[in-house]
Amino acid sequence: MRLSTVILPDRRWSEGGRETWQRAEELGFHAAYTYDHLSWRTFRDGPWFGAVPTLTAAATVTTRMRLGTLVTSPNFRHPVTLAKELISLDDIADGRITLGIGAGGSGFDATALLKGGEEPWTPRERADRFAEFVPLLDRLLTEEVVSHEGAHYSAFEVRNIPGCVQRPRLPFAVAATGPRGLRLAARHGQAWVTTGDPKLFETGTPEQSRAAIAGQIERLGAACAEIDRDPASLDKILLTGFTPDRPLDSFDAFVDFAGSHAELGFDEIVVHWPIADSFFEADPAVFEKIATDGLAQLTSS
Repeated sequence: MRLSTVILPDRRWSEGGRETWQRAEELGFHAAYTYDHLSWRTFRDGPWFGAVPTLTAAATVTTRMRLGTLVTSPNFRHPVTLAKELISLDDIADGRITLGIGAGGSGFDATALLKGGEEPWTPRERADRFAEFVPLLDRLLTEEVVSHEGAHYSAFEVRNIPGCVQRPRLPFAVAATGPRGLRLAARHGQAWVTTGDPKLFETGTPEQSRAAIAGQIERLGAACAEIDRDPASLDKILLTGFTPDRPLDSFDAFVDFAGSHAELGFDEIVVHWPIADSFFEADPAVFEKIATDGLAQLTSS
């Protein structure tokens, strides 16, 4: 199992941003991701920076740690322009980029570009766009010349030379729990991402959460079986912070949490970098001990 972190883009680069990404690498995290939002929840009225520029800066001050988004969505992205940015980012990072990608939600990203009187996309419309977005992005990152005319996106003789450093392209980590999204993960993903079952976050128990996640993994396996793909070839990533568990409350809590989810088949656990006076508040000393010793303790127990 690998341990990674999410660093929210809420700090100026000159006021702790650079040091945070460098410290994540020093602590030995496998990867450091960031959210790709225009703004997010309670952070809406505070500092919030763009994901791609932040990751570009992070790539220049780190050398080993993988970097990526958790997650990018079609809410305000177009596959043609996103592909060009990703190819450039993968080049600057020397092949260390993973694209976390999902259908997007109904938050601020979904309304920021609307004209007066327009309604946000329904869940079905988001799923429809996602189903077109992912295959087109796949082509844009692997083929030198791409033309496409679909229901939602167009591309005309788009060139993406020289392509990604990683071949045939940088990996996709597809966030999905519904049937259509799971089929996209099975067909196009190198990894699958879940945050658990949102219905259980406030009122469920850890046991109920694990049972729900086990069901998601079972459905992912069925989606893989439809295309004769071995489910073991798809990494499984758990983004923590949205289940009834509290793995950052103590070192032992994390070890127990990681162990129980390793048994479900997860390859990577992602924890949020602590942010004081926020939803992601945690003891920095406990967090750093988890980063350096958490998985080693799990392996030896």
